[in-house]
Amino acid sequence: MSDFLLVSLTFPTLLYSLALTFCVVYWLLAATGLFDAHAVDGWFDLDVDTSASVDTHGDSNGVDIAGLLARLGLAGIPLMLVLTLVALFGWMATYFVHLLVLEHLPSLLRWIIGAVVALLAVVPGLFAASLVLRPIRRFLVRLRPTDAPSLLGRIAVVSTPDVSAQYGMATVDDGGAGLILQVRNTGAAACKRGDRVVLVEWLDAQHAYRVVSEHQFQNP
Repeated sequence: MSDFLLVSLTFPTLLYSLALTFCVVYWLLAATGLFDAHAVDGWFDLDVDTSASVDTHGDSNGVDIAGLLARLGLAGIPLMLVLTLVALFGWMATYFVHLLVLEHLPSLLRWIIGAVVALLAVVPGLFAASLVLRPIRRFLVRLRPTDAPSLLGRIAVVSTPDVSAQYGMATVDDGGAGLILQVRNTGAAACKRGDRVVLVEWLDAQHAYRVVSEHQFQNP
């Protein structure tokens, strides 16, 4: 165990250990509803419409990332999920390279080669993530928000402890596996886990639906 921790907390594996720790904390917060699971996609302005063509000649970071994901067959998959797997495979690569090669080298050479390994580990990490995610891409895309107008007026069931103006999630029965949606409540009436709510407005800036309780909707 001591050798495992030593390698994990030593450059270059340390870089991926920190990235992987951030990803785990992110998903824990997203699972509890304290953080928007698609927030990172919003930071880079990724298009959630996977049927749309990608403008690979754009100048924004979001377009470049969307184009890269499309070329890898990962269009529509949450960016944070891709980053998590890249961090995991990058960690594995740097860990074993350090364990088998770097620790036997002189200090200066170990730092130089370690820096090169840390940079190059991203490439196989991306391809490995692509191999893992492409077979289940269709299922993962279903977890993303769908075309907003098509769901307005539908009933959803709150799946997070509550719904506020900043966070919240709810599920909609679509006759299949169900849709998991980001929802927001800007009204005075509280919405808690298990409550039935109505999707009344699409909030494009947040990639979420504004909801009201079913009782409030039926008795305005």
